[in-house]
Amino acid sequence: MLKLIQPVSFFLGLCMVTTTATAKEPLTLDAMFRLARVSDAQISPDSKWVAFVVTTANLEKNSTQSRLWLAPTGEGEPRQLTSTEKHDRHPRWSPDSTQIVFESDRGGDTQLWLIDVAGGEARQLTHLSTEASAGVWSPDGKQIAFVSAVYPEFSALPFAESDAANKKRKEEIEKNPVKARVFDKLFYRHWDSWVEGKRQHLFVLAAAGGEPRDLTPGDIDGVPTSSTFSAGDDFTFSPDGKHLLYTSPPRTDEAWSTNHDIWRVPVTGGEAENLTAGNMAADTYPRFSPDGKQLAFRRQAKPGYEADQWELVVADANGKNPRSLTDALDRSVDAFVWAPDGKSLYFVAEDHAQAPIFRVTVDGGKPAQFAATGGTFSSLTISDRGQLAALQASMSAPAEAVALDASGKARNVSRRNQELLAGLNLPQPESVTVKTPDGKPMQMWLLKPPGFDAKQKWPLVYLVHGGPQGAWDNNWSWRWNPQLWAAQGYMIALPNPRGSTGFGQEFVDQISGDWGGRCYDDLMAGVAYLEQQPYIDTARLAAAGASFGGYMMNWFAGHTDKFKTLITHCGVYNFDSMYSTTDELWFDEWEHGGPPWETRESYEKHSPHRFAKNFKTPMLIIHNDLDFRVPMSEGYQLFTTLQRLGVPSKLVNFPDEGHWVTKPANSRYWHEEVFGWLKQHVAPGGK
Repeated sequence: MLKLIQPVSFFLGLCMVTTTATAKEPLTLDAMFRLARVSDAQISPDSKWVAFVVTTANLEKNSTQSRLWLAPTGEGEPRQLTSTEKHDRHPRWSPDSTQIVFESDRGGDTQLWLIDVAGGEARQLTHLSTEASAGVWSPDGKQIAFVSAVYPEFSALPFAESDAANKKRKEEIEKNPVKARVFDKLFYRHWDSWVEGKRQHLFVLAAAGGEPRDLTPGDIDGVPTSSTFSAGDDFTFSPDGKHLLYTSPPRTDEAWSTNHDIWRVPVTGGEAENLTAGNMAADTYPRFSPDGKQLAFRRQAKPGYEADQWELVVADANGKNPRSLTDALDRSVDAFVWAPDGKSLYFVAEDHAQAPIFRVTVDGGKPAQFAATGGTFSSLTISDRGQLAALQASMSAPAEAVALDASGKARNVSRRNQELLAGLNLPQPESVTVKTPDGKPMQMWLLKPPGFDAKQKWPLVYLVHGGPQGAWDNNWSWRWNPQLWAAQGYMIALPNPRGSTGFGQEFVDQISGDWGGRCYDDLMAGVAYLEQQPYIDTARLAAAGASFGGYMMNWFAGHTDKFKTLITHCGVYNFDSMYSTTDELWFDEWEHGGPPWETRESYEKHSPHRFAKNFKTPMLIIHNDLDFRVPMSEGYQLFTTLQRLGVPSKLVNFPDEGHWVTKPANSRYWHEEVFGWLKQHVAPGGK
């Protein structure tokens, strides 16, 4: 049997009776850490191979290792391409399918490396003092574009001088005993990192090596600094290789504006041109048609609104005369690819808690689903011959690289987890629809624990997703894994209330300015539905959530006594302090209609801290020092309040983590704390 780590071992006795016949075991922490994490599937231009990244966890070192693998799209076994104890990532094929450029920190810092697919040692391509990442080939294979974070004041100098100046500045900072940081504008930190006065610039160099050229000099970023506006590689060469098109964040008011634009610059250097200046909302992810005559990109319509619907737009090669191809589809477009004939495009979009692949023709017509749903697709890529490859995952299986045939049927080619998954008891999620108080349908996933017996009464854990513009999709998660929660002996419910994506833009929009309103009512309707099920023990209810889900736990604390305990991870507690300490101000300003000095009532109306007098439910709080999205002060305030009120509470703080807990040993500790607290307040198992 798989080794069990406390506190999940208490479930062993529960599962033995029901799993002996099948010799399958419930998911444990040990098993989850043994599963390979497959990412970034990339099909070769000649359709013969899919390159992908396999990441494994090292609990002893509290770190991960990432290596490149190759899988044939036809018959044959996958094979490991690189071997390192560090991180090889972001594989991108040369146009002739003979080489892969990738980023690696195998040499100490992150640089670009090249490797021949036929075999041999990788060779280092870049040697920048400011590192290099995200390499992309030109169509003729002679040039490679990449990203490097530089001090902008040196960027107008010849490369050798600027790189030397960057190196000197870096060394001076490292050697200086004074570690003071000085800021004179926003952003000064982002997500989980200090910006340190640097800018993300785009460079181009010859694939054969040589001196790179900085194509985006000055105090600007050449790629989105927020993952919200990124769909993958945010820059591309023009078909003739003479220009680089890229997505650049706002040039002014960047902390409270979403006005990303697509720019074009000669690869020889020179003045950049804004191709989407007419749209004050976001334009991102430029991709040329195979003949170079048309440009496709993603576009939003509402300035300041990061959760606005993403349309797929096609324009002339210079960005003029844009027209939407997805007006008839009330869903947001993620990454997309052109078909080789230039007559259609394929893209991924969330739809009713799944993420299928769609196809749309350039000459009009409603987008149609191409690939059977079967969970969640991502990392979509296409060969010169029209062969599609992607990642596919579900709640019952982590992502694997798949190749799709002409009918959209997917075949697992990476096969990194088949053997381990075959020995696990992973129940299939069930989808139900709940009617909300105002008549809107709410989709909700139910996941029964291994060994479930409908004649018994089971405790429930109600998981609320983050965002709030997000969703519980039929997908695998390494941080909040419903299967692992169910394996503790709990019925798991995963509701998609107002604000959830994949159910139409109106449904998404109805969370804004109303976090504790209709969304809360939807969630309570979901609880009421579950309380009516004969197998739910209504005396053993718990709830948990992260980010917006953490906010909702804090809101639950002041508005309902249904739950025996609440687990809140990095959630908003006080909207006033959140606004003045978070990094991306556009988010709060849209959700509340402006800054707090202009829309005071909106910030106060749904702020959990105003209802602290009602707090009675025991709470576990997790909050981390490097969380610059929902800063640590939110967790401190909540814990202080609960302690002052005498409410049983516990604060777990990770000084080396951001909004999420990602380091393997930290993740194990997180799970032990969470499941231990849960068991203490809500007994697991059927009765």
